[in-house]
Amino acid sequence: METLTRLYIKEIVSRHGVPISIISDRNSHFTSRFWQSMQDALGTQFDMSIAYHLETDGQSERTIQTLEDMLQARVIDFGKGWEKHLPFVEFSYNKSYHASSKTAPFEALYGRKCRSPVCWAEVGDVQLTGPKIIHETIKKIVANSTTFESYKRSAKKLRQRKAKAFGILNWRSCYVESITSKRCHLIRKARKA
Repeated sequence: METLTRLYIKEIVSRHGVPISIISDRNSHFTSRFWQSMQDALGTQFDMSIAYHLETDGQSERTIQTLEDMLQARVIDFGKGWEKHLPFVEFSYNKSYHASSKTAPFEALYGRKCRSPVCWAEVGDVQLTGPKIIHETIKKIVANSTTFESYKRSAKKLRQRKAKAFGILNWRSCYVESITSKRCHLIRKARKA
């Protein structure tokens, strides 16, 4: 338990401060007495989401799906060495524009645009020494950014197709229900007469 507390303080509290509230699914890790007592001690409100209720934590579910897709792309591209690319995946995600917040997570958190070796090359800033590592870093960041942008475009198309299909199906079911209820009403009227 002490290790978990230290890890939480090191990775979350030291970087972002103590959260005001946490919305979580009903995972056993988050429902334990230890976790709840720690959040009480820190003054964090702890809310549980309802299963399959996207209005509660839909944004986090969407973020998780995006990160899973990005990681899956890295596994496909790099096989066994994918874990070496985790910092680059995180970096690409944090510097990418998000339509929901109308900014990149990095910019929202720190109030400034994120600088990267890709930006240095684009604006002509002085390159750091050790060109091999810089070129490798640039290649990895560009690859991750390209994959992420491609993913965002395809995900948007898929969402639009699903929304359109749902709208058509919903309209059809309403139309069928409307016709069916009218027929039932006419049949009942005919039987009474």
